[in-house]
Order: sequence, then C-alpha cells, then structure tokens
Amino acid sequence: MNFTRSSLAVLLLAATAAFAQHPGATSKKPADTPEANPHPYTETPVPDRNDAYYHFQKGRGYEEMVATTGQMEYATKAIEEYKLALAADPKSSFLSAALADIYARTGDIRDAVAQAQEVIQVDPDNLEARRLLGRIYLRSIGDLQGNSKESETVLHMAIEQFEAVVRLDASSVEDHLLLGRLYRLNNEMAKAEVEFRVAVKLQPDSEDAVTTLAVLYNEEGDSTRALELLSAIPQTDRSARIETILGYTYEQKKDYKKAIEAYRHAVELDHDNLDAVRGLAQNLLNDNQYGAALEQYKAVSEADPQDAQTMLHLADIYRHDGEFEKALQSLDKAQQAAPDSMEIFYNRAVVLEALGKYDDATGVLVTLLARTEHVNGSYSTAEKNNRAIFLERLGTIYREQNKTQPAVDAFRKLVELGDDATVRGYQQLIETYRDAKDWPAATAVAKEAVEKVPNDHGLQMVLASQLADNGEPDAALAKVKSLLNGQAGNDREVWIALGQMYSRVKRYPEAEQALDKALELSTKQEEKDFVNFIAGSVYEREKKYELAENVFRKVLASDAKNAGALNYLGYMLADRGTRLNEALELIKRAVALEPQNGAYLDSLGWVYFKMGKYDQAETELRKAVERIDNDPTLHEHLGDVYQKTNRLKQAAAQWERSLEEWKKTIPAEMEPDDVAKVQKKLDGARVKLAKEGSAK
Repeated sequence: MNFTRSSLAVLLLAATAAFAQHPGATSKKPADTPEANPHPYTETPVPDRNDAYYHFQKGRGYEEMVATTGQMEYATKAIEEYKLALAADPKSSFLSAALADIYARTGDIRDAVAQAQEVIQVDPDNLEARRLLGRIYLRSIGDLQGNSKESETVLHMAIEQFEAVVRLDASSVEDHLLLGRLYRLNNEMAKAEVEFRVAVKLQPDSEDAVTTLAVLYNEEGDSTRALELLSAIPQTDRSARIETILGYTYEQKKDYKKAIEAYRHAVELDHDNLDAVRGLAQNLLNDNQYGAALEQYKAVSEADPQDAQTMLHLADIYRHDGEFEKALQSLDKAQQAAPDSMEIFYNRAVVLEALGKYDDATGVLVTLLARTEHVNGSYSTAEKNNRAIFLERLGTIYREQNKTQPAVDAFRKLVELGDDATVRGYQQLIETYRDAKDWPAATAVAKEAVEKVPNDHGLQMVLASQLADNGEPDAALAKVKSLLNGQAGNDREVWIALGQMYSRVKRYPEAEQALDKALELSTKQEEKDFVNFIAGSVYEREKKYELAENVFRKVLASDAKNAGALNYLGYMLADRGTRLNEALELIKRAVALEPQNGAYLDSLGWVYFKMGKYDQAETELRKAVERIDNDPTLHEHLGDVYQKTNRLKQAAAQWERSLEEWKKTIPAEMEPDDVAKVQKKLDGARVKLAKEGSAK
C-alpha cells in the first residue's frame, strides 16, 4: 500500500509533541542515561526514551522514503525501527499505536490487530488505537460478504470500537457519521439517526452530515423530514450533491416537477454528475415528458455506453413513441453491457409483441420461465415477482392471438404463485373468458376468486360487474357501494367501478356522478386522465358528442400520446362523418403507437371507408378482423366495404357473422339499434342476391 505525506501528518505531529515533552530528546542517538519513568504502570527496566525517540525518528524517515519513492522495502525498515523504539520504551502506548498503524497500512492486518488490541489492553482510552482497530474491522466487512455470520461478528466489533471512539472524542463529526453508518448497516436505524443528528448539530453546514441524515430519512420512508432538513439549506449554499438528494426526496414524494427542478440545479452545478442527469431523466419520464427525458438519457448513454439501465429506459421511450426498431437497437446495446439481464429479455418480448412477432415474443418468455423455474416449486419473493411478470405477459400475448386455452393455462400458473399474483391472475382469467365471450366461465372464475381471496375489494368489484352484466345490476351495485370506506385510494377505485357499471346498464346520469367523485379523489395526472377517458366514453354513449370531445382533448392535452384517447376521439369523429382529415390523423397516431391493436385498425379502416378510400379501408379492416374475430362491429364494417365494392355475397357473409357475434353478446353490451341496422342490411342483401339468382 502506498503512503502519502498527508496520511502521516497526524501521526507525526502527535509523535513530535509526545517526545518534545522530554528535554533530553534530540535528533541524534544520545548516551544511555537513566531517566525517571512518569508512567506509574511501568516496571523495570527503566525505559530509555532517548533511544526510543532515536529509533522512532529513523522509522519516520523510512516512512517518508516510502512516500517519496514508493519502494516498500523502506516500510520494512520503518517497522524494524519502530520495534526497536518500542523495545526501548515497551510501555509506550503511542509507539505501540504507531507500529499498529504501519502494520495496517502495509497490509499486515493480523499484526496490526494484535498490536492495536495490545495497546487498548494497556490503555483502554487510547483514541487512535481504537480508531485504527475500528477501521480495520470496517475494511474487513467488505472482504467477508460471502460469509454473513463472520461479517456480522466483525460489524459488531467495529461498532464496539467506534462507540468507544465517540465516547472518548464526542466532537468528531466524521466518527459520529461512521458510527451511524455502521448502525444502519446493522439495521439499528434509531441509533443511526441519533449519530447523524449529533453530526448535524456539531456541524450544521457539513454536507456529509446533512445528506447522510437526509438519505436515512428517505430510507425510513420519512421523506417529509428529509425535505425539511434539505430545504433549510439556502439554495445559494447547496452543492450538486445536496440538490441531487433533494431531487430524489421530491421524487419519493411523487412531486416530479420539483424533483426535476432540483435535479436541473444539480446538473447545472456539476455537468459531469451522471447520477443527477439520470435523476433528471427519470423524473421527466415520471412527468410524462418523454421527449425531454429522451435527450437526457441520450446524454447519459454517450457518457457511459455501458449503462445497461439507461439503454433500457431509451428502449422504453422509443417503444412508447412507436419507434420499435430503435427500441430493439437500444435493447441490443443493453444486452451487450448486461448479457444475463432478465429485464432486458423481458423488454425485448414486449417490443416483439408490439411488432406483432408473437411467436418470437412468447419464445423469449417461455425461455425466461424455464430459466427461473425451480423443480421443487419453492421461490423467493423476488423470484415469484419475476415469474408473475413473465406469466402475465405470456398470457396476454396468447389472448391477443385469440389462443384462449394457452392464455388460461398461463394465468392459472400466475394464480398459483400466491399473494398479489393470485389477484392479478384471477383478474386476467376473467378478462380472457370475457374476450372469448364465455360469460359463464368468467362469472364462475370471479366467484372462485372471491372465495379464494375474500378481502380483496378489486375482485369483489369484478364479481359484482359480472353479476350486473348477467342481469342482476341492483344487487351488484349495492355490493360495490358497500365497499366505500372513506379512504381516498380505495374510494376512488370504487367510484370508477360504479361509473363503469352504471354506464353498462345505461344509467348514464349516475355514471357521470360516480366519475365526478372519482375525479375529485384523483391526485396524479395519470389518474385524472384515466377517469376523464372513462367519462368521455360515457358521454359518447349518451351521444353528448361535444362533451365527449372536450374530455378526450383534455386527456390529450396532458398526454399527447395517449393512444386510447387518440383512437376514441378519431373514431367518434369518423363515425359521424365529421372532420375526417383530423379523424384520420388522430387514428394514425394511435395505430403508430399500437400497430397490432385490432380496435385501432378497425378505426383506421372505418375512417378510410367514410372518406371513400375503399381499398385502404379493406386492407385495414381485414387486419382488424384477423386480430379480433369475434367483434360484431368489425364484421359489419368489413361487410360495408364489400357492399360498396360490389361484392354483395361477401358483404352478406360478414353481416351474418356480425349477427352471430351479437347473439353471443350479453345484454349489457347489446346495442339493439346496431343489431337492427345489421339485420336490415342483411335482409336487403339477401333479397337482392335472390333476385340476381333468379334472373340468371
């Protein structure tokens, strides 16, 4: 280990002071003259401090040579001289501590510990020996990470030494911080907080003390106290580090705009602080500022090309923006940096799904599941969470392909994982059976779910919705209302469920009132957007088109890439034959974001139909029907295209299929006017086809 002059300064000054008190001390070796021993515990022979000082000075000179030349043979000579000095004054705790220190700095840990312990045994209040021993134990903790039992033992030994250190010197900010960190490592958070608070009291302007205490508060989930501590520092006195932790604290409180402001200040103060840039990018992303976040993540990736997590964020933004090839390229770079990352493989599956490469996507997920499978079926919490994510995505991809049974199998495995995975698995199972129009199975699973997890309000609301759809609306609505308990988060979800249920049973005024209450309880912008989207759909069903448009535009003002709002507004305009060019632009944007979404493809085909562009309409509608083959509206639309292009027989076949699908629809989703309209088209087509047949 290399020595530096600065690392020796304290020791050498202390040594000089210790020997200066003896008037006979010189820089040359003196004659052997006996001297009175001031230490009461010293026995014969009488220590020769002149001789001790002579050897100490030689040892110090060799240490200087190590610092100057870097040649470690001088360290060996220094040790020899310190031993001679100690032989001349064997009871000198100062010389023993000096010898222990040089042992430690040359890597001779065993002798360093033994020497320091010997000093403490003779002189329990030797501050430097205790500091040295504590730091040796501290360094050893990292070397013992593979052995948790030994590491815990050494941690306790380090704590013992630094507890003595702060008792002997209560004024050292550094020692209080170090002891606090050791307590935190030992999960003694209350004790850690005491030490950090002492450090702040001793030196209120200590950046290290303030930030360490703030980090502890955040770790304990008390971001309010962390914010109070950091905000007390005038902005003109804040360093990049303080601004970075302040940004993180605001992020914990989900105040993303203030977090962005703090991180921006940090970056301004230190352009090379990549942690601050990452924090800024993440909070821009949290605030749905995708373009600004993209620029910051690009800056991080240029500065640190091996940052796999940043590449993942870039891929996520590109996917959100519909730039799927760029997303895959970012994932390729991420995988080069972290080839075994399951998160990267999972995100690749998500992008492949968005591109419609379903077999490739499911292949990736099946591989991940096989890779994480345990024969005994026993999984840690983290392993369960990973498998739950993989299974849920696999099931949804199968469902998108109309592969009901494989989807059910995947979601059943999700249920078996327990805890939150069980709830999600049941919800997905119900949705799968609903998509397949297997209403009895959906209701049966909903009942099973409530029996299995009786205290989950979400599952109770799903079951109630099923019962309402099956013709029992009053009892179902009463059940959901009973779940209101005055807790904002819970009640918001209940009012949303009530709004959707009222809408499905065509009790629109009550649906509007329920959603108004849900909106009042929504605090985050994305929560407000979700409620407004549902409200827009209610207004559209009521034919309150102006109100619906206003609400959808409000959502888009907050999130210009909200694919659902883009599609719904575009389709609403197209269906009414209003502002078709604008409708086309809106729907195109939705399809660019989710190119495999059958509903969006139907909207695109329908606006082309309304514009008289029948070839383009047919192309998009055929793709839509391939994606969703059991939707009566899609078959009706494709039939309309065939009629307009003089293919009446094919049109009739599509309208027949539309009526078949309407017959499978539950009353809550039935639109009698739409059914009558299709029936009229089919009847007219049959008459015309019959006439054409008889004329031949």
